[in-house]
Amino acid sequence: MPLLVSAVPPPAHPYADATRRRIATAQDERKTADLLPFLTDKNATYRAAAAEALGSVQDAKAVSALLPLLHDAAPAVRRAAAYALGQTGDSTAVPALGQRLTQLEPNALARRATYEALGRCVTKRTVSQLWTITPPGPDSAAAPGRAWGLYRAALRGLATPEAVGQATKLLGQRNQVLAARTGASAAFTRMRGQDSTLARVALPVLLKGLSSDPNYFVRANCATALGRVARPVVYDALAKAARFDADHQVRIGALRALPNTLQFSAMSPPPSAQLSVERHAVVTGGLLMPQKVLSDELARPLAQESLAAAEWFLKAKPDSAFNRAFPDLLKNKHFRARTTLLQASLRHAPAAQRPATADSIRRRYQRTANQYEKAALLTALGEDPAQFDFVAKEATLTTGPPVVPGTALGALVAMRGNKAFPAARQADFTAALRRALAGGDEAQLSTAAEALADPKLVPAPQAEDLAALRQARDKLTLPREIEPWIALQQALDKLEKTAALTPAPRGTASQHPIDWAVVQSVPVGQRVRLATTQGVVELELKVVESPGAVASFVALVRQHFYDGLYFHRVVPNFVMQGGDPRGDGSGSTPYTLRSELAQLTYGAGAVGLASAGKDTESCQFFVTHLPTPHLDGRYPIFAQVVRGLEVVQRLDIGDRITAVTLLPAGARPTAPSPKQ
Repeated sequence: MPLLVSAVPPPAHPYADATRRRIATAQDERKTADLLPFLTDKNATYRAAAAEALGSVQDAKAVSALLPLLHDAAPAVRRAAAYALGQTGDSTAVPALGQRLTQLEPNALARRATYEALGRCVTKRTVSQLWTITPPGPDSAAAPGRAWGLYRAALRGLATPEAVGQATKLLGQRNQVLAARTGASAAFTRMRGQDSTLARVALPVLLKGLSSDPNYFVRANCATALGRVARPVVYDALAKAARFDADHQVRIGALRALPNTLQFSAMSPPPSAQLSVERHAVVTGGLLMPQKVLSDELARPLAQESLAAAEWFLKAKPDSAFNRAFPDLLKNKHFRARTTLLQASLRHAPAAQRPATADSIRRRYQRTANQYEKAALLTALGEDPAQFDFVAKEATLTTGPPVVPGTALGALVAMRGNKAFPAARQADFTAALRRALAGGDEAQLSTAAEALADPKLVPAPQAEDLAALRQARDKLTLPREIEPWIALQQALDKLEKTAALTPAPRGTASQHPIDWAVVQSVPVGQRVRLATTQGVVELELKVVESPGAVASFVALVRQHFYDGLYFHRVVPNFVMQGGDPRGDGSGSTPYTLRSELAQLTYGAGAVGLASAGKDTESCQFFVTHLPTPHLDGRYPIFAQVVRGLEVVQRLDIGDRITAVTLLPAGARPTAPSPKQ
């Protein structure tokens, strides 16, 4: 039976309302004084909008005006006020947040927002309020908020043994709701300094979560947390998950969590159900990484999973079993996995074998026409200081894509950080940095500036080095080149021992007012078709929450700005990133945007704007592979993947955007889309 469709009239556009535009404009211009009167407006929509706007402004002067809104009659206002207070991170808000939680908060979203705000504002002295506060009602009602409050506190380094115990209870309780399990498991991944407590208190719950929780994100978090527990039973569980879990994101998480003390082994465990992988490792006298686990992962069709397996060898020194298998491993179809294996081989090779390995890498470099493979091979050569001259020559290239010379300079910096770097080449290294500063390439400027400011790389910068930094800075065009400007100025501040960092210029050149005509031309729920070399991804724009970002994106789409651009960054189990006109991550538009930090969360498929810091967003965007809550409230979300998340998972560095188009508004399916 065909799916029925009907013409659904779009909802009234919120920014047809002049007051909503005034509130958003005040947020964009960071005018706290203009926003405060709206907090007491009789219209709850305006109160909520103003409170949320203050979450972007993040001005401590607004805290006292926000506190009464925790008791507002409208749940949306209470939630927005809690969110804004959390964004300020002001500890003076803790008593009011705690008091609110001792009362009955009937709205689940407002309750969770209040707990998360408390987690963002507590100190070492007050962190215990996250579990000592006893709100009225069943424990299950408070569980999601408490779990995510623990996560926010742990993210700030406020983990304690008591917090470990609380997260253990939340994750281990039978029939606990998903929001509580995800929050508790995420908290475990951020509990630094609590390894012994994790092993003593949480180990059974984490093992059970890894093996049997129905949610992939919970299992992946349990794998990450278990990576800090040095127990043979943990290695066994992680190895099994890395090979057999149904979800590739859990397999990647488990593989990354396996410690580098394990050794690659061609031995397979005996075919006895009673003798597990970890017991086999113990009885054979060492901790073995069975070859089957890694060879299976390297052979996976998904590029990011194969890469994660190859990256394991960067931290674990290959043994004779690896060396025997190496020729077969290099047949991998994914170039990033291949080059990473070569990098691992060069990193760990005996001195006598390095020239041959480096020669092999250089030959591959000369044969490939793929700029991103060339860049990856240069990164591999960065493991060997003997390759300095070859790489330095590539750093001076002035023709072709900028990703190659930019990566070459980064490889030189990596060489200089190698303990084997010869002291006699220090002058050559510093000269290469000065050449990069004189060349003016955006990516090289940032790399050179950071290197000159690092005393481990350049122990005694000379007056001519500081002069080169100043000259490079003064040639930049703002705001297009704001990222290298920040890097150069921070290097100068550090070398000149400036008491406070010089702020980035905020003159009229960096201001890009929200184009309200474009905003109002974008219907609520507007969808975008992102065609790529791996397939089609469909996005839904968040014009209500991020009008400025959406207006900029739509204007660029209408100019066909994104058509033909590359995806230049893919981090397995994290993000893929594109939209850079240079293709190397340092490109921009002639303007920057101010950060719109609305009450949106980075779940899987969230589309955010990349930046070099708050209020420096431009054209580059990223899409999350799985939930990444540590980005919440830090990077603007302007869209959400609604179809094609499996395509996002397939995209790798070097894939391209073939076309971006706005889909016609109006006709929509009357039934929800099938789950991806």
